[in-house]
Amino acid sequence: MSNILQKLEAIKIRFEEVGQMIVDPDIIADMDRYVKLNKEYKDLEEVVKAYKAYKNVIDNIESSKKMLSETKDPEMKEMAQMELDELIPEKERLDEEMKVLLIPKDPEDDKNVIVELRAGTGGDEACIFVEDIFRMYSMYCKNMGWKVEVVNSNEGGTTGYKEISFEISGEGVYGTMKFESGVHRVQRVPETESQGRVHTSAITVAVMPEAEEVDFELNMADVKKDTYRSSGAGGQHVNKTESAVRLTHIPTNTVVECQDGRSQHKNYEKALQVLRTRLYQVELEKKEAERAAHRKSLVSTGDRSAKIRTYNYPQGRITDHRINKTMYNLSNFMNGDIQEMIDALKMAENAEKMKAGETE
Repeated sequence: MSNILQKLEAIKIRFEEVGQMIVDPDIIADMDRYVKLNKEYKDLEEVVKAYKAYKNVIDNIESSKKMLSETKDPEMKEMAQMELDELIPEKERLDEEMKVLLIPKDPEDDKNVIVELRAGTGGDEACIFVEDIFRMYSMYCKNMGWKVEVVNSNEGGTTGYKEISFEISGEGVYGTMKFESGVHRVQRVPETESQGRVHTSAITVAVMPEAEEVDFELNMADVKKDTYRSSGAGGQHVNKTESAVRLTHIPTNTVVECQDGRSQHKNYEKALQVLRTRLYQVELEKKEAERAAHRKSLVSTGDRSAKIRTYNYPQGRITDHRINKTMYNLSNFMNGDIQEMIDALKMAENAEKMKAGETE
């Protein structure tokens, strides 16, 4: 039996085990364990389904080969050969599919995310680009059926945002959005530029898997809470009540502000969620750095200072520097049509993981 088949057979055995466990009354009574096992069952089900189709193709190849070697009937031989001609390319295609399915899944991939966009070099132009990228992600999320909720925003001097943070919730959000972390650079002629010169501005994007209480235990004795009046756009409640919340994690001096919710309670809950996520992200980055020491990942280094993408308006192109991919559909891209780039990044990461698996 090949190495791939052995691994798939082991997954099938585990799938059957988990299937029996999730109907066990003792496990159903333990909600945390039940939820984890249910998720594992769902993940394994996809692999087992593919394995059955793969095994079926392999069995059919064996029986066609047997018929070809044993039968004397020319018609039967021809039929067996025709089947083999169809089945062998199908097996080769499935071989690659199985390799991808067997890549260990990042446990963070299914999580919701907190995204933070910050203007870097470029003054007002960088603030405008923060707004453009926020709009791009919002449109992409709408296409994906994901929910976007602004947690906090700080408006630019004249237009756009100095920074904006928002939560994206849905299925498999982090597994898709994690490739967006890093420095995004824009090259274009600002509206205020009378000479028609192209300016370069930059913003940073941080995509963090949302930490649940079970992921990161936050000691509330380490957290200082301040309330203040909201500022900026927001209707009649602005500046009348102290609904905005600032949380400071004293040991790390991590500060989170939230003022976009209507009530202090809602802002407090959101700020707490972001604080927990930021502190959890620090732990994840340490782990990622350890992993990167073993295999240098081109795609997701976790280095937020790395320039990952350039948006060139005069030439209508987007270039992702990690995989050296250039696309010439900037207008559609900025309207949320970013799936092709994300798919290419996923493929590059999978290829890296497979290569690492071969060398380990």
